[in-house]
Amino acid sequence: MPRITPNLWFDTQGLEAAEFYVSVFPNSKVTNVTYYNDAGPRPAGMVLTVDFVLDGQEYIAINGGPEFTFDEAISLMISCADQDEVDYYWDKLTEGGEESVCGWLKDRYGLSWQVCPTGMLEILNDPDTSRGERAMRAMFGMKKLDLAALQAAADGA
Repeated sequence: MPRITPNLWFDTQGLEAAEFYVSVFPNSKVTNVTYYNDAGPRPAGMVLTVDFVLDGQEYIAINGGPEFTFDEAISLMISCADQDEVDYYWDKLTEGGEESVCGWLKDRYGLSWQVCPTGMLEILNDPDTSRGERAMRAMFGMKKLDLAALQAAADGA
């Protein structure tokens, strides 16, 4: 089966972003850096690509230029084991970035992330549809997701 590697387009911050991401996620590292040469189109010696791994998932950052930027049409989802993990990733990734709604954020490089607690989907898809609806209404009012608050909303508390 072919391997799929997300390739993230940056203007000039590919190495900086990769180093930031590997500092946030466990079991992560930069594995290779390539540079432009005299063939261009950017200055020789400038970082071209950065291969990096975030907890087992391979990525490539490319310094392709300012022509393209990130938007919410694609995001990376982090499935967090508990509220402590949600809080950790939310705090790290919003530093210099911006909060959005329903567990979404943009990091300092403009890349969108979803920081979601495990168990959230079970609450939202509860067989008792009124529980799921109450939890979903609560979620729509949140920026960072709060699993206990979603559970309380589902319970009608």
